Amino acid sequence: MMINVRLIKPLKRQVITYQAEVLSRSATHMLVLAEWTRPLLDLGYVTFAPGDRFYEHFYSDRWYNVYEMRRSDGALKGWYCNVTRPTMFHDGLIESEDLELDVFVSPDRRTFLLLDEDEYAARDLERLEPLAHHAAMAALDELRALVEAGAGPFVVSTAGTEGLEKAHVKP
Repeated sequence: MMINVRLIKPLKRQVITYQAEVLSRSATHMLVLAEWTRPLLDLGYVTFAPGDRFYEHFYSDRWYNVYEMRRSDGALKGWYCNVTRPTMFHDGLIESEDLELDVFVSPDRRTFLLLDEDEYAARDLERLEPLAHHAAMAALDELRALVEAGAGPFVVSTAGTEGLEKAHVKP
């Protein structure tokens, strides 16, 4: 089943919409598969290439989402994590508001690279929305703990992408 994904980026005044295939769903978690169809994008720490596959974990009860990134041949490129408000699941739509704070995790999970701190600071959530700021900081702590433990969406399946949705059950 296909679903629309809408990523809202208020600071950049952007809304990114694309389609993904639903692989699994529960009341609070949805795993979808999307393919990178845009031109090559080199971020310095990872490159997105046409045909890359993103196994995207969205949560309605957590302040983040996690994208497991794989090349078209199935090789793991790492994970990209967005600190977000809890995702909203609608009929035929996933809606996620980005809080601008991101994390890249290397395939071996040894690198936990915090990104876009300046963009997050520009949102001024610490002053304007202290509860959201606290939730965002707690999300970073939770992500770091999951990465260190190799748990949740950071489980690496030795069987490649076969049965990926089963390897990514909620911790």
